[in-house]
Amino acid sequence: MSSILHVLNGDATLNVFEQTGIDGDVLVWREVLSEGPLSENIESGKFWQTRAAWISQNFNDTPEHYHDNMVAQLEKFSQPYEEINLWFEFDLHCQVNLLGVMMLLSQKTNLSGPSVYLICPTEVPGVSDFRGMGQLDSEQLEGLYDNIRVQLGEYDFELATEAWDLYIAGDAVKLQEWINTTTFWGNMHCLKPAMQAHLKRLHSNTDGLNYIEQKLLDIYKNGTKTRPEIYAAFWSADKIYGMGDSEINTYMDKLAARGLINV
Repeated sequence: MSSILHVLNGDATLNVFEQTGIDGDVLVWREVLSEGPLSENIESGKFWQTRAAWISQNFNDTPEHYHDNMVAQLEKFSQPYEEINLWFEFDLHCQVNLLGVMMLLSQKTNLSGPSVYLICPTEVPGVSDFRGMGQLDSEQLEGLYDNIRVQLGEYDFELATEAWDLYIAGDAVKLQEWINTTTFWGNMHCLKPAMQAHLKRLHSNTDGLNYIEQKLLDIYKNGTKTRPEIYAAFWSADKIYGMGDSEINTYMDKLAARGLINV
């Protein structure tokens, strides 16, 4: 076993990471905590059972596959790594997953143990429309590791705990107040814009639609009628959400169920 663990935000990043010369064991975080049911204690078996049921129902998966792909890997957090590197991006999808990992680390491990580092790019030199680390090559990924990696401290974990609790509570007023009154974001420099994006989802308009639902409906009404085209239009306008096809589909299915779209 290596003394270093890398927690990667998905398989697209894994494909590039495997071509780098960066040393260490790997855990791929195959979750979408920005959607579906959450509870405070991420270390509990109940948390993961609830997630398995929801993921299976919404993403054409099975509880067994989810367990092998995601839950079984969590055992690595119990191992005595000296250093843990968290590779997550700027968007809401990644930031909520990052919060989940940090909560798990703080609930599960003695933080005086491993040093925890964050690699969280918002832009990459030479990449005009940076969406995610999966679009980079191994040299660019190594460049991020060498140049933007920061060590997370106690304040960062306190901030993450506050954000996680507020995210789960789903109270727009309290979340807005926290965003307004937090003046220092430590090394969590992508957390504020991600939480602001989430805040927009918590409000419904007079038609009972939240920001994402209304945006998808507008795209559809403007003449974009196929799902792949709607995904592309949504991504180009709102990449802060970091949603994949399956996640966008959960919103589009709600619109379809209400008879608002037909795709």
